[in-house]
Amino acid sequence: MSVWRSLEELRDFVYRSSHLDVLRRRRDWFARLSEAHLALWWLPTGRLPTVEEAKWRVELVRRHGPTAEAFTFRSPFGPPELSRSRRPAVGAEFCWTA
Repeated sequence: MSVWRSLEELRDFVYRSSHLDVLRRRRDWFARLSEAHLALWWLPTGRLPTVEEAKWRVELVRRHGPTAEAFTFRSPFGPPELSRSRRPAVGAEFCWTA
């Protein structure tokens, strides 16, 4: 699980850094999953997500598809409306639940 300042920064790390080399080889180490194993969501600045929240968000994507509460890179949702002085962060859960 990780927290990022913006969806753009997370996307840059995942798809435009040396992390991409590892991502391309993921099938060498992991079985292909038939259900969602990733969820992204917005967090208020300064708040860290819990593991329980992350599992709940992944389950939301599995049951309802991407929504404003839990989305994916392929179907992102913008941050909630906040004052301009407090930008939200992005929570990301890349682990799958059993």
